[in-house]
Amino acid sequence: MNEAPAPAAPPGSTSQRATLGLTGLTINAMALIAPGAFLWLTFQIQALYGAPMAGSAMWFGILAALLLCFATAISYAELSKLYPGAGSSYFFAEQAFLSKTKAFRFARIAKFITGWASHLYYWVYPGCMVGVTAILSGYLLNQFFPNTFSGTYNSPLFMIVFCFAFAIGIAYIAFRGVTGTTGVNFAINVVQIAALLVFSVIAISYRVKHPEGAQGLHLVAGVPVEYVVAQEPVLENGKPKLDASGAPVLQNKLDADGTPVPELKDGKPVPFVLSYAADQAVTMEPVDADHPKDLTPHFKFHPTAASVPAPHSFNYIFIQACIAILILVGFESVTSMGEEAKNAKRDIPRAVLLSLGIQGIVCYAIEYFAANYFLNQGYTLADAAGSGAPLGDMMVLAGTWLFGSYAAGRAFMLVQAATVFLALIGTTLSCLSTGARVTYAMGRDEEVPGHFGMLHGKRLTPHRAIWTLAILSAVIGVITVAVYLGGTTPAALEPKYQNLWYSFGIFKPETYAKLPNTLVIVTLVSNFGTFLLYMLTCVVAIVAFREHHSFNGFKHFVVPIFGLVANLACMLFYLVGPFTVAGMSVKEPYIALAVCAAWAVYGGWYFVRASHRKAKPLYVQKPSALSA
Repeated sequence: MNEAPAPAAPPGSTSQRATLGLTGLTINAMALIAPGAFLWLTFQIQALYGAPMAGSAMWFGILAALLLCFATAISYAELSKLYPGAGSSYFFAEQAFLSKTKAFRFARIAKFITGWASHLYYWVYPGCMVGVTAILSGYLLNQFFPNTFSGTYNSPLFMIVFCFAFAIGIAYIAFRGVTGTTGVNFAINVVQIAALLVFSVIAISYRVKHPEGAQGLHLVAGVPVEYVVAQEPVLENGKPKLDASGAPVLQNKLDADGTPVPELKDGKPVPFVLSYAADQAVTMEPVDADHPKDLTPHFKFHPTAASVPAPHSFNYIFIQACIAILILVGFESVTSMGEEAKNAKRDIPRAVLLSLGIQGIVCYAIEYFAANYFLNQGYTLADAAGSGAPLGDMMVLAGTWLFGSYAAGRAFMLVQAATVFLALIGTTLSCLSTGARVTYAMGRDEEVPGHFGMLHGKRLTPHRAIWTLAILSAVIGVITVAVYLGGTTPAALEPKYQNLWYSFGIFKPETYAKLPNTLVIVTLVSNFGTFLLYMLTCVVAIVAFREHHSFNGFKHFVVPIFGLVANLACMLFYLVGPFTVAGMSVKEPYIALAVCAAWAVYGGWYFVRASHRKAKPLYVQKPSALSA
């Protein structure tokens, strides 16, 4: 068997230091999977996309995505035993094909295609994280400056400035080197996991302590109250506004201070009583405001604990799994740190599986169960879909119940939000570092401009790749937040917020309903890159072990085939899902697919053009002379 040595470093570059053991490698991979960040931020996307029913299968969809990821993780782990080195899948592809007696000719093509697909994921994902951190920060501004910043609309100006400042700050940490990065990631992981487990216990306790018929809390104008709020007609030009059926449109009645006014009975506030009956958990409501007589089922909450992990529907599982891939990716990032591992062949395979198992099985299984089980009449899945921070809302409600006051509940939420912000720092840092190292490996091979393959003389980090990715992440972050309310119908921006922070970038509510959601689009582009990369890695695993003496039919054929088919099925579902499942918009997936297609076409053109310019043959002329 033949195996080519790692690409020689060009003049002027140096090798990276081997400083990481199993713990350090696992921590770096775990940072990218960050359960605190994603439970807070993707819950809203999972509740919104595929509404009104797909959210019922959220927990099982994550389980399905976890099985897909484990199949791919096993392929990564096995490949890293054969080929420890910088570049991850990109490096694996070249080595796997070069070591074969017949397929060696396609080594360079396979390597480039895999590396190019890696960039669709590793270059978009950090930008998506920059964007969602800007959304989180915009939400928190309302908590501290409610008279300046709206609770419904984040300031476009603030988010743009934040995207550039945050991306540059993260790049600086990555530039300082992997040792500092590992220390930061360790602290972030400890804090975020502890914080989210605390919330999980409180959320489950709230549901257990509020059985059928109990008085509960609900949010009205951001304030938790335990009474039914009085209603009043919405006025338009001095007259009651009517809906499509001709009935008056009602709204919650607030006093001069913005406090909800209770509905009275016998002079006392009417208590808000919870029910978990089946006809309350799934209600028949209009398809949309324009079709008031066309009723369809709307999922509100789970009537029992057993309903949370139930599959509910095959289509709903696919919708949730295809979104949940975003919260599970990252385990493969550690395979790009082969040059920084003390014992790469032993520790990297273990770190891949450990990172996915710890956070996927232990953290997400508990946290998503708790958040879904918490849902009730006082805070339904529809409320979560229309909120910029559903986990923040849940924390306010649960904290108010546990600590006895809204002020305490709000403080509890802010502490949790701080841990989420830390988690997002770790996630963005880990992905930016990994993406830069993949670009570094391609630059070292001169498959992309050679200056990306140079290391900083003092820091020994791929500084040019890091700073390039920082600017790109800032731009993608701005795109992510541009129309993050797309596909929803928020209330109009209140007149008191007509200030500099909202001087541009705000649309009318009816316009938002028609615009595609840019947060979903960027998420899907990243996910499609992930699916492509994972599919290619499964193929590479099959090729790598086909003629190898350690070939195992289950690990090196059955598992990669399952991973390949599962990833392909997820991609294909986005083609047909919008036409078969109510609530799935065709805009976001098809725009994302168009971006991916353009990336593929440009990649092919660049590869052929660069090869001719450098006089590099497309096909390898002879196999490697080294034994695999």
